[in-house]
Amino acid sequence: MSRPSTDARTSARLSRQRTRDTAPEVALRRELHHRGRRFFVDRAPLAGLRRRADLVFPSRRVAVYVDGCFWHSCPVHATYPKNNAQWWADKLATNVARDRDTDARLVEHGWRVVRVWEHESVLEAADRVEAILRTDPTEGGCTEIAEGGDV
Repeated sequence: MSRPSTDARTSARLSRQRTRDTAPEVALRRELHHRGRRFFVDRAPLAGLRRRADLVFPSRRVAVYVDGCFWHSCPVHATYPKNNAQWWADKLATNVARDRDTDARLVEHGWRVVRVWEHESVLEAADRVEAILRTDPTEGGCTEIAEGGDV
């Protein structure tokens, strides 16, 4: 999939997109830290897996991803650009497929995955992470992405 040409303004805007330390991610980190939880930030849960989780709790084998509504095709807030529509549709579908593949690989290795939408309430997201952290790590599995309020 070759990248289409874009105008300078769009290119500049996209180059400023954060890959870590987004407002929803920082809010969740703050809340979990406030609750006494300690974690690694922007770390690959598995050696050799080039996909980094936003928060990693290695001793509990929990990986947390805070997914942006645009980049991960939120069922509530997804938007699709009109310019280069097919390229963007393919790009976003690839992102979603990679997310599902990441979830499957981690679960296969005994990890639990929590996916949080950027629009989800930070308190509800932190509650879900806490609930997973309180369960037995040998239970495994992946939680579904919850559709919550605003962060």
